[in-house]
Parts: sequence; C-alpha cells; structure tokens
Amino acid sequence: MTAAAPLERGVWGVVATPFAGPVRDLDLPSLTRLVRFYEACGATGLTVLGVFGEASSLSPQERTTVLRTVADATDLPMVVGVSALATAPAIAEIVSALSAVGDSVRAVMVQLNSASPAVVIEHLHAIHAAVGTPIVLQDYPVASHVTASTDSLIEIVEACPFICAVKAEAPPTAAAIARIVERVDVSVFGGLGGQSLLDELAAGAAGAMTGFSFPEALVACVSAWHAGDRDGAREAFLRYLPLVNFEQQPRVALALRKDLLARRGLLSEGAVRPPAAPFPEQLRAIAADQLARAELIGKAG
Repeated sequence: MTAAAPLERGVWGVVATPFAGPVRDLDLPSLTRLVRFYEACGATGLTVLGVFGEASSLSPQERTTVLRTVADATDLPMVVGVSALATAPAIAEIVSALSAVGDSVRAVMVQLNSASPAVVIEHLHAIHAAVGTPIVLQDYPVASHVTASTDSLIEIVEACPFICAVKAEAPPTAAAIARIVERVDVSVFGGLGGQSLLDELAAGAAGAMTGFSFPEALVACVSAWHAGDRDGAREAFLRYLPLVNFEQQPRVALALRKDLLARRGLLSEGAVRPPAAPFPEQLRAIAADQLARAELIGKAG
C-alpha cells in the first residue's frame, strides 16, 4: 500500500457555515466572502464541513451545496470533514463529497470512533478501500466522545499508511504532538482555536487546522515560525491571545466566532443552528471591545 504524502504544512482554515434569515438558510454569498478572505490571508487550504462548520446540522443536499460553493470560490485544496462515526455512512458521505468536488479534495477528515486501535484501524482501512482518499485522523473527544491514548494514535497511524495527518485536539496537545512526530512521518496539526498554537509549533506541529475570527494572525504566526523567526511568530500571535481565549469558551465558542466574523463584515449574520448554543447577549459589549482591540492591533501592523 502506497504511503500518502504528509499534508502540506501551514494554516488549514476551518470554514464556518454561514446562515441567514428566520429559518437559518445557507448564506452562500457570505460563504464565498469568507473563503476568499482565507485565500487572501495566505491559508494553505480549507477544512470544510468540520465540527465548527456545523456539518451535523446540514442536510446531504446542503453539504453538497457548501462544497460546490467553496470549490467555485477558490482554488485552495480542501480537507472535507466526515460527521459519521460508523463505517458505511462515513463512506457514503465521502462518496458524495468526491462526486461533488473531487478535484478539490486533498483529504478527508475522519474522527476516532473507538478507543480500541483495532476497531479504528479496521474502520479506516474499509474507508480507504472504498474511496482511496488520504485521511486526516481527528482526535477530538469533545465531538466524538472517544478518548484514546497517544500510543493508540501512533499504533493507528503506523497501521494506516494512507493517513496524511493527525489533528490533535485532546489536551495536552503539545505533549501528544511531540510524541507523534517523533514516531511517525505524518503532519500533525493543532486546533482548538489556536489556544496552544505556539507550544504546538515548538512540539513539531506542521501548523494549525482551526478557525479564528482573525485567521491572518494564525497565518502570520505559522509562516514566521516555519521561516525560522520564532520571536516574530510569538509577536504575531501573542497580541491576539485575549481574543483567542475569549472566542474559545466552551459551549459558546462557535457562536462567539461567528458573531465576530459577522462584526468584521465577513458574514451577514452570526447565526448558528440548534443544537449549537446561541450567542450570550451578556457578552455583546465584551465582544465589541475585544474586536476593537484586535482591529487596532491589525492596523498597527
């Protein structure tokens, strides 16, 4: 079995799915605007239909529409998220995505579906035998409700040469990343809104695969780091850490991020679909202050 080339390093922006109107229809003009903004910022690629893309709240037709809209808006490669944890529906999701935008798909992102390496290995081999696409293995217990050890992740990667990257989102992420990159030749990316980005890069991460309302800060940090300018990377990112921490609050992180993207003019509305928690009205003034301070940082260069 031919080994997959490691996923390209840099920032793979996790794309929010915009909604608008009283019934929260897809907002395709906002999606196009957001995707083109990521491209202008220097993103390596895009992660579409991820957890923060609210993929589980989309119908199959809506997922196809999102993928085609992204592909029409940019030439950036895509990592396409897979919501299903069981093998047959996961394959069906991937087949549908490849039928819609196959030429744009660099890899598909599959979540751990068991704490047992043997179960995951069987699952991933079945998926790859059916679709032949490189796989990003996502370790995100908050979404999958599966907790696995780092040794288990390494065992899975060693048994699945078609895995091109691991998305490590089970804290402490930097410790896991350091062990994985020492043992296996795949790209490892952090997520979680960039909260541990600097430590993850120091541990050997290839970059970030996450969303943030100021993706240009992620790109500046990761680009400086890979250019050998660690001080520049820290300077580029540290100024945004208050906003990173504000945005990544549990349960309301998605609503906060979409609200901030809307305030920046990238989305028409910050709406989320249930069961995602809505924006807490008590945070309106704080969000406005956070955004104003971040915009001043951007203007100061």
